[in-house]
Amino acid sequence: MTGIALAAAAAVGAVLLAVGFVLGRFTARRGGRTADPDLGTPVERATFHTLHTASLAAPPLRAGLTEETARKAASTLRSLLGTEALCLTDRSAVLAWDGPGGDHHRAHVPALAADTLDTGRSRSAHTDCDDPACPLRWAVIAPLTGEDGVLGALVAYGSRESAVLVRAATEVARWVSVQLELAELDRSRTRIVEAEIRALRAQISPHFIFNSLAAIASFVRTDPERARELLLEFADFTRYSFRRHGDFAQLADELRSIEQYLALAGARFGSRLKVTLQIAPEVLPVTLPFLCLQPLVENAVKHGLQERERGCRVTIAARDAGAEAVVTVEDDGVGMDPELLRAVLRGEHPAGSGIGLSNVDERLRQVYGAEHGLVIETGVGAGMKVTVRIPKYRPGVHRSA
Repeated sequence: MTGIALAAAAAVGAVLLAVGFVLGRFTARRGGRTADPDLGTPVERATFHTLHTASLAAPPLRAGLTEETARKAASTLRSLLGTEALCLTDRSAVLAWDGPGGDHHRAHVPALAADTLDTGRSRSAHTDCDDPACPLRWAVIAPLTGEDGVLGALVAYGSRESAVLVRAATEVARWVSVQLELAELDRSRTRIVEAEIRALRAQISPHFIFNSLAAIASFVRTDPERARELLLEFADFTRYSFRRHGDFAQLADELRSIEQYLALAGARFGSRLKVTLQIAPEVLPVTLPFLCLQPLVENAVKHGLQERERGCRVTIAARDAGAEAVVTVEDDGVGMDPELLRAVLRGEHPAGSGIGLSNVDERLRQVYGAEHGLVIETGVGAGMKVTVRIPKYRPGVHRSA
């Protein structure tokens, strides 16, 4: 079963069981009467209550299983189950307790949950509480799992044995486990993005750095002012490319870094490299993945000048297209065989092809969806045109402060 299917199945199971549990209590309170039509049927109202309650518990759990997130989620999960008390644990300690009885039951939770933490199976047990006034007579212990196995346990306390509570607590624990798996996935995606950015930074060739510094040095005596300007461009370019924070940047910042790169490349190649910029001012504030365009321009310069003594022209354009900004990077260089291009985009990197195109294509698809991957027009001897469509507004896509 895929992660998405697992999430859907667990969520549906938790919702259906919790709805049944809540509906039973609701109907009992109402004496079995039908609700006012204007307020919805009992099933509709119970469904809304369950979905709303579950939605309140999801955000903290999506941050992982910690003392803080468990504390924020515990009361909501207890409300969802309708139990006398509830606690959440990790593999070594109680993270949160909600409800009465914590003063004398909390210390017994590690022993109560030990078997579930070891086997990953739900179980129930009598609490053997000596306090006649304590309502906590029975407990259901269900595992909380993630990619690495059992992460902790959900313990739901009741005043008596209940098969419904066993099933409901088990399904809610599965739903919580799905949220924890999604939290792990979010962390994995973050690590992947960071690794991809590190890979792009590594692609900034030492040869480019050496050649840039050599070009700057060549102007020190003949044109000191030009050398000073290029050195400032080099400093700003490397500072931006190796910045530590933020997965996203504004188009204006990306274009500024590209201008610095082209200034350094121009110092080396001189009149062989001709650049045209066509930028609509209204798209400059658009946010896009960090270091998303620079590899495309580097690729255009590399392949545009390859085996061409007469030089090449690189055209960079950004225009407003309603809900999207459309950016194109085009060169009139040697182009690429379509089969080789497909291999590059599949992540198969033939010698000399670099990782830039596949890296950018994958990151765009991860952020915006499969329909926003790179569109590339090329052929042997026909140059290359790369088009990027960037949605102006997308949840979760924002420039870091």
